[in-house]
Amino acid sequence: MNDRNNTIAGWVLGAGIVALGAGIVTGELFHAERPEKMGYPIEGVVEAEAGGAEAEQPIEALLATADPAAGEKVFAKCAACHSITKGGANGVGPNLWGTMGQKHGHVPGFAYSAALTAKPGVWDWANMNAWLKSPRKYAEGTKMTFAGLSNGKDRADVIAYLNQQSDSPLPLPTAPAAGELPGDNGGVAGKAADVGAAPAEAPATGAVSIDPAAKEQFEKKSDMPAVEKK
Repeated sequence: MNDRNNTIAGWVLGAGIVALGAGIVTGELFHAERPEKMGYPIEGVVEAEAGGAEAEQPIEALLATADPAAGEKVFAKCAACHSITKGGANGVGPNLWGTMGQKHGHVPGFAYSAALTAKPGVWDWANMNAWLKSPRKYAEGTKMTFAGLSNGKDRADVIAYLNQQSDSPLPLPTAPAAGELPGDNGGVAGKAADVGAAPAEAPATGAVSIDPAAKEQFEKKSDMPAVEKK
């Protein structure tokens, strides 16, 4: 009886080994890597990430509806390094009173980085917007460690608040008209078609136009002026 049981157990064990080996071989033969993107592409459908995202509004448009009070709250992130009161002392960063419209590195006595003082221009709307978005990209090598404000509205609100902290605030820009946005058919691109000679008027219905050269030849040969037929 024991021999019979051992034989059965041996067959069962052998069958298990064969099944395990077959599974391993099958897995190797039909192995497939996990795709980088799950799902199947559908022809004619464009992913939102591939250019479908709406372009950010120009800073002039955002400033037209900016809220300085909201900007003061966002500025709290900057207050650890900057004072903004008139006559305030420099801290880790320079005092920011009256900054808008000034050249880069304008605060006396503050040790600016060469990367910032070498930047041409002044703190206008576009430059301040670019600086607040990414100081390191705006002036590579700057000592400013702040990562930046990714939200365009937050930047506009802060700029409006900074502009108010001055003896002579600058007038905020007006939002560009819809037809003046780049690429708009009625704007900058569209206005190019307005430059130059106006198109020739089409002849009236039923009128026959006469080529000037042919008219001249006719008058020379016949000594009679050519008459346009109606």
